[in-house]
Amino acid sequence: MIPSRNYQSAREMMSKNIIFIDGLATAKEAVDLMRQEKVDALIVKKRNENDAFGIVTIRDLINGVIIPDRTSQEVNVFEIMVKPTITVPADMDVRYVARLFIRLDIWEAPVEENGSLIGMISLSTIILNNVLF
Repeated sequence: MIPSRNYQSAREMMSKNIIFIDGLATAKEAVDLMRQEKVDALIVKKRNENDAFGIVTIRDLINGVIIPDRTSQEVNVFEIMVKPTITVPADMDVRYVARLFIRLDIWEAPVEENGSLIGMISLSTIILNNVLF
């Protein structure tokens, strides 16, 4: 008999460690911050209240710095970030979060509740923080 599966939300799987960076920061500064905070993605701050959040990930750094053979000091975050970032509702079932990520070919996104970013969820955290594994 297969045990029933319990609903698990993005809130339950997320990391509460959400780190922000300014879009004018260099790729080097972004990597230094990622190392310091032990994260694979940074949320790019809004320029004003009507702006959208961006996201810069390890993948963006590879595509925007390593592959084109640029130095990390000459590339600004705003040049390589994805904006607007996709956000995941805190109550979304992680099965749907995983399906969304696979369909959009993304690895992580901020979790949103009542208009505020409250954490980060990734394909890794969906597996590593999942009680089914």
